[in-house]
Amino acid sequence: MIYEIREYVAVPGKLPAIIDLFNNHTARMFKRYEMELVNAGHTMIGEHSFGELVYTMRFANLSELDDKWAQLLADPEWRGAFASAEATGPLIQTMRRRVIDGSPIEETP
Repeated sequence: MIYEIREYVAVPGKLPAIIDLFNNHTARMFKRYEMELVNAGHTMIGEHSFGELVYTMRFANLSELDDKWAQLLADPEWRGAFASAEATGPLIQTMRRRVIDGSPIEETP
């Protein structure tokens, strides 16, 4: 099992639009492509507090992650929703992505 963490820092003033896109389109598309959303929220304490959307996805392996993202990003409905959301300008200032191993961490002697 692997986990992908995505952090989307909003262009100033655009966080509500990112959240709207996520709630009304992205989360639904995750279900369509059987992508498992573990959690989602925004940073309360730390860099970009209340200015970014963060979510975690779970996948069986890197191949599944790549295949499912490719399907979602090629979907005409998704492309249209994203284009519509950015009709008045970009939403995302920066995006950070990490993939972590879901295996238990072993203690060192």
